[in-house]
Amino acid sequence: MSQPSPVNTFDVSIKSWQEALKEAYFIRKQVFIEEQGVPENMELDEFDPTAKHALAYQGALCVGTGRLVHLDNHHAQIGRMAVLSAFRNRGIGNAILSSLITLAKAEGVLTLMLHSQVSAIPFYTKMGFIAEGPVYDEAGIAHRNMIMSLAKMIE
Repeated sequence: MSQPSPVNTFDVSIKSWQEALKEAYFIRKQVFIEEQGVPENMELDEFDPTAKHALAYQGALCVGTGRLVHLDNHHAQIGRMAVLSAFRNRGIGNAILSSLITLAKAEGVLTLMLHSQVSAIPFYTKMGFIAEGPVYDEAGIAHRNMIMSLAKMIE
């Protein structure tokens, strides 16, 4: 009789940029700057200080991040989704995205949008986002806008 594989346990916390800065930037630097070649001067932007940041932890180690930026009272953007390479394909990205969607609903957001790398479109589609518009270049990587309506989900 085989033993069940260990369950990957992790927690997601929502934090301000002041609380998230060191851990979120470490992950974003590893994934976007070092792995994907995004210029370092493009990684941090004017939205980080006002965004809410989701950080995923396996034990005490931060392994993933994402953020929610309010564009106005009813529209927000999810971005900077990243999971360290050694921790991918364990449901961490799903948990981060689910936490950000739940947060957006709680804050009265009616429409969520994001700029998806083309390779990540299937991930976001499974979570309920719909691709719209043409493919475009962002930081040297092919992207496409995706949108999710939360209006029907907020009761």
